[in-house]
Amino acid sequence: MKNVFVKYFVIVSIMTALISCEDNKSPLEKEALDKIDRLESLMKEAKGKSIDVTREETVLWFSKEFIKFANWDEANKEAIEKLFGYERYYAPNKDSLAEMLPDFERRKVIEILDNGIAELKKELSGEIKRRPVNKVDWQNTKAADNMFVNSNGKPSFPYDYFSKTVGQPLTNTDVYNDHLGALYHGGENLYEVDHDRAINSFLLNEDGTFDDEGIKKLTDIPDTNIGFLYYWDMGIPEWVEKREPEVRKGRSLFTGFDIDNPLAREVWGKIIRHTGELTKGKKVTELGYVFANEPHWYSEKDHWTYRYKEMNGISSYTLNKFRTWLKNTYKGNINELNSNWGTSFTDFDAVAIEIPMEISLRGTPKWYDWNRYHMGRTTEWFKFNQDNLHAVNPGANTHIKLFPRTFYEDSRSHGMDFEALTELTTMIGHDAKTLGDPSIRPHINSDWHKKYAYKWDGMAILHDFLESVAPDKINVNSESHFLSSGQYRKLDMRTSYIRNVYWLATLMGMDANMGWFWARDPDGSPEDRLEGDLNFFDPGLGGAYAGSNNMQPHITNEVTQVMFDLNSFSEEIIALRKQPRPLRLFYSETSAINTPDYMTQTGKLYKSLFFEGLPLGFVTKNIIEKQDNALWNTVVVYKTNYVTDAEFESLQAYLNNGGTVLLDSDKSLSMNEYGKERSKKLKAGNGKLITLKGADISKIKELALAEVADQMPEVVIESNSGEDFKTIISRVVKQENGSYLVNLLNVGHNTAKIKLSLKSGTPMTIQNLMTSVPVSSEFDLASEEVLLLEVKVKN
Repeated sequence: MKNVFVKYFVIVSIMTALISCEDNKSPLEKEALDKIDRLESLMKEAKGKSIDVTREETVLWFSKEFIKFANWDEANKEAIEKLFGYERYYAPNKDSLAEMLPDFERRKVIEILDNGIAELKKELSGEIKRRPVNKVDWQNTKAADNMFVNSNGKPSFPYDYFSKTVGQPLTNTDVYNDHLGALYHGGENLYEVDHDRAINSFLLNEDGTFDDEGIKKLTDIPDTNIGFLYYWDMGIPEWVEKREPEVRKGRSLFTGFDIDNPLAREVWGKIIRHTGELTKGKKVTELGYVFANEPHWYSEKDHWTYRYKEMNGISSYTLNKFRTWLKNTYKGNINELNSNWGTSFTDFDAVAIEIPMEISLRGTPKWYDWNRYHMGRTTEWFKFNQDNLHAVNPGANTHIKLFPRTFYEDSRSHGMDFEALTELTTMIGHDAKTLGDPSIRPHINSDWHKKYAYKWDGMAILHDFLESVAPDKINVNSESHFLSSGQYRKLDMRTSYIRNVYWLATLMGMDANMGWFWARDPDGSPEDRLEGDLNFFDPGLGGAYAGSNNMQPHITNEVTQVMFDLNSFSEEIIALRKQPRPLRLFYSETSAINTPDYMTQTGKLYKSLFFEGLPLGFVTKNIIEKQDNALWNTVVVYKTNYVTDAEFESLQAYLNNGGTVLLDSDKSLSMNEYGKERSKKLKAGNGKLITLKGADISKIKELALAEVADQMPEVVIESNSGEDFKTIISRVVKQENGSYLVNLLNVGHNTAKIKLSLKSGTPMTIQNLMTSVPVSSEFDLASEEVLLLEVKVKN
């Protein structure tokens, strides 16, 4: 009788607790839980009809996770206030933001559940039919020649988050799964000395032995999932500083030592060889070894990087290497250097230079010589890294997280030669960014927002340049800042933007991406690095949390949903982006170094041509000399006044071999690298030379497009958004069965009216491949909408 009473008491207690717990739930949470039940019921019905519910499984997962997160945020408002307070944009309203956040998250959970329910109901009713998801095979995906390939032989686009809840084991399926991505990596724990599994300077002891604990973190990475490894060179051990007092002279933000220092190079050479040998053939290296995080060494005065005390002077090692470079460049003739620089050095050993340099020197021989050398020394540093790795691990894939703004902004004092570095490494590497909304920093110009829903152009021009340099290399964005960054974030961000930008980046070449960033532990609390008082620089890790995807169920869900769709249509995406680039813009590093606004002007021409339905490309001297010139038929030279003789001769050789060059004015190509007038002029040779005199961009665009008119797609796409500029990005490719793939993206604010037709005038049928629903030849394309269509000739 006693046992019966005890059991009864326990049952009553549990029921009372459950009822009490239910009563404590907010109305929004109850609504969300009801919708979860509804979605689960529909999923069960769908499974019974053999309908794929992978997408709904992710909706459920994020819904349940963010209900938990919202409850944590509600119970820990003081911690959330702190996190909002770390970001100066949110700090004034941190209290009210912390108060509203839990219910905001719950409403967004309800939103994604409503959308998931509506979508699945359409499929169950036969209104739409979706293609089953081609999941990433986290264990067996391989790096092929120019794409990742799943074990099923299909192209694959792996995804994850670059910085991800440090301290959680890689085997924790609450963190590593199909929803958040499951790439194993050793690039976490930014801003801490040991950097968790990242490979860093502190692995080598002064006596030449290796730190066993640090090495164990690396070797303990399970050999189950694919991933990437990081060479994190932000710091340098104290014992190196004691032996080499100059070791930090000439450092940069993310490279904490002088790359010319012999001891620093000795340390890194040993570390790279040892770790490269230990990790040879491991799955965690399938996406490559990353040599650096956003490397840049700006060497001009008053640059924004100088608040971080970067490149304030150069070491004696760097200076002596520069002197040697000058001696070789000037063939030992100090008088020629003095004449060029306007100096009176007695010999090359006496050459001196002030770093950082006055910006007023731009365009002078001294400026050019330093910055051309500066790029060469940086490329040599990364070659040193790669040579050491390949000495013990010859099959290792490599890339560098190139900092995009060092390409598309005007300054060239940073030492980064994007072409040389992309040629060097076995993969293309970068962390291309976009702004989804006007910048939260008042000093940042957001005029782009007058025309476009988001700032796409920096990401786009970077991709088109890198893919032109290395068309057959895998492209890895190892820290995609599409979701938020130090410059922008928006709590109620549009899911349409997320779909559009991930789709566009993948269409333009991105094979894998690791987003910024996932910082929730499974219980909902922010990861360890975010707790307590932080003293990071701004924008640092503390300020990165507020307003990010960690507070946005709708955004995190949409990232995975668009990656599901991209992987489901991976063969179509690859077909669309394999198209030739018949129209090329000539890029000269010489002009970029010497000209104050070279990239600004290049960007204007690029944007004017971007919406014409053809992938754009670039050529350089190296591309002309190393690649098949039949891959394009027209080169546009625009505001490129300074070129070396070798660059000039490459263009002449291209013309001699039958190419077409459109020259914007007689000023372009008129000077050498030192600003001396060139007597030679381009001649048509066996090709076609079109020389203009002061033509504006619209005229150049008209003539350039006329030269590639026969390369335009068979499917004609007309669009009208009510503006006098274009906002529809289109790509068309003919398939083996005679049909056409058509991809449309709207990056404008307005809905655009679209009309499709065939050049031949033949009748056609159109189907939306995402839904299997027929489409008429005239339809509306909403702002940020993405469409993948199949156009068939009507029999």
